[in-house]
Amino acid sequence: MYLLLSSCNKTNKPSGPALTNVPIEIKILTDNLKTPWELLWGQDNLIWMTQRSGVISRVDPATGISTVLLTIPDVVARGEGGLLGMALHPDFTSVPEVFVVYNYNSGSNYEEKVVRYQFANNTLTSPTVIIDHIKAAGIHNGSRLLFTPDKKLLITTGDAGSGPVAQDQSALNGKILRINTDGSIPSDNPVSNSPLWTKGHRNPQGLVFGGPVLYSSEHGPNNDDEVNVIEKGRNYGWPNVEGLCNTAAEQTFCSANNIKEPIYNWTPTLAVSGMDYYTSDSIPQWKNSLLLATLKDNTLYNLKFGNDALKIDSVLEVFRGTYGRLRDVCVAPNGKVYVCTSNGSNDKIIAISRKN
Repeated sequence: MYLLLSSCNKTNKPSGPALTNVPIEIKILTDNLKTPWELLWGQDNLIWMTQRSGVISRVDPATGISTVLLTIPDVVARGEGGLLGMALHPDFTSVPEVFVVYNYNSGSNYEEKVVRYQFANNTLTSPTVIIDHIKAAGIHNGSRLLFTPDKKLLITTGDAGSGPVAQDQSALNGKILRINTDGSIPSDNPVSNSPLWTKGHRNPQGLVFGGPVLYSSEHGPNNDDEVNVIEKGRNYGWPNVEGLCNTAAEQTFCSANNIKEPIYNWTPTLAVSGMDYYTSDSIPQWKNSLLLATLKDNTLYNLKFGNDALKIDSVLEVFRGTYGRLRDVCVAPNGKVYVCTSNGSNDKIIAISRKN
């Protein structure tokens, strides 16, 4: 069985070519979870995890024991909504801040917000809302969080079931947003006084750096799931463009709106979700690859780059159908890979490592 995955810290740099193939082993680290959404490797050498019901936990990668840090009281899990992405401050040991994005009820409206917590004494306190009033729905909420090398926070948002908002520059939905850790707007954002970084997204649920390149995975409708390279200020086309600019109407729109096409797309769709970038020497055949979890397709994919970080040379199945729906992937500094399932009951974290 062949497995490739990416790094929990989601900021690794690509290296040289693969050296040799080595065998791997796959084990269940922990089970009896309920719809985990995010896996992150913490500077404390534990796996940080969100579950859609509102639970934030840490998992010991040696024993699989999960310890709850907080259950967020106002999380409302509805359809695809609930507690979603999480990011730790890049300087976590000196700035112990944890950022999460989740859906909740605001009066009669279902909305999404990003909240910053302080971590101390094995708990999370002092919640501070840093961006709010993002429209939510039972579908298409995103949302993955990721810090950039310059310590800005990226937030993916879905269109919440309304495609046209993705092209509306004044709306927060269907975008990738970029803000400071206090919620203020960086002065070098492409639109003055706006958190908008890119637009034209349907439902992006994967976000990772591979060196200087920022990659995103995005759900299509019944066609054209995508892997995109994210560039400042670009338009990714939805709902006017699905996948490549390959119809007459799409080509006209693409030419007029500076559309950035995906570097890879799938029809029929796989329901692409979390992904990461693998650079460890532990499993050398996986170096310089994206690791992509899929929900509908129940498959973990290895998207391999050659010398060009903008061109996927091969797509390989690591495993298919063994564990059901797959939500996120994470690689520890030692090269071990962790994958969480998203089946709704008895969900698992799967550990993959080099076989000794």
